[in-house]
Amino acid sequence: MTTLPETSSCVVAIGVCTFRRPGLAQTLQSLATQSLLGRVRCCVIVADNDESPSALPIIAQARENHDIDLHYVHAPARNISIARNALLDKAQQLNAPYLAMIDDDEFADPSWAENLFATLHDSAAHAVLGRIVAEFRSDAPGWMRRAGLHDMAPEIQRDGRILTGYSGNMMIKLDADCVKSRRFDLALGQTGGEDDTFFHEMVRDGGMIAYAPDAIVREHVPENREKLRFLLPRNYRSGQTYATLNAPAGAKRMVYLAKAAAKVAILTAAAGVFFWHPAKRTKALMRASLHLGVCSQVLGGRMLRLYGT
Repeated sequence: MTTLPETSSCVVAIGVCTFRRPGLAQTLQSLATQSLLGRVRCCVIVADNDESPSALPIIAQARENHDIDLHYVHAPARNISIARNALLDKAQQLNAPYLAMIDDDEFADPSWAENLFATLHDSAAHAVLGRIVAEFRSDAPGWMRRAGLHDMAPEIQRDGRILTGYSGNMMIKLDADCVKSRRFDLALGQTGGEDDTFFHEMVRDGGMIAYAPDAIVREHVPENREKLRFLLPRNYRSGQTYATLNAPAGAKRMVYLAKAAAKVAILTAAAGVFFWHPAKRTKALMRASLHLGVCSQVLGGRMLRLYGT
């Protein structure tokens, strides 16, 4: 069992990065109702990634409406790694041994933080991931709801290990040797992949990641994110990140490239076969896009920029 410091201003800091998103108000409302608040001292840190401190009105309203210890950090501009690092810095300034993160388009189930905390506090892991469940518009296509294209859970290896993670639903031990000096890569703050890299390198340096399937956050999916023009570039960039972290060197690199190219061809053909089945067709295209991103990165292509524009 981890010994909690007596002098910390909070035991669990919950961090939210934001950029001009009104949904932050609902995120903060969901954090104010966390069952963990009755067990340990918690605080909430909002890192505003806008050039101007545009989230301040929402912060002020949240302080009026909710009984939470709320901290605001202005962390400009338009680079998500800057905001994530600001959360790490502020949590460590507060002497919080644990930091959770949630995105500003998500809202947490009441037991979310408690499930993350219980898993991490009572295990040998240095980080824990929860489950992200998509919430669609009322008139979104039914097949998209069933396909789970926006749901997220960690990929667990056959030996039980989790090799990488994501920042939209996680908690880390800030005083762990594999975490305390680690920061998100600023070079990836506009392309994405900064969280994959953070967790991949943490595991490489001896860190362990656990999974808490009952720690659930729900993510709003706006109409524009239901489209292939959003889904395919996101998966393409994920493939680029995957190749950056995992592609071998030397002659094996060409074998790796050939396998990825073959998968692109097979999955593209599968999308044609499933033309009249939108869920299967879209899943095949998304996987093809991921492996196309792998090919691009192995061949020295430029990392796709998804954010900050």
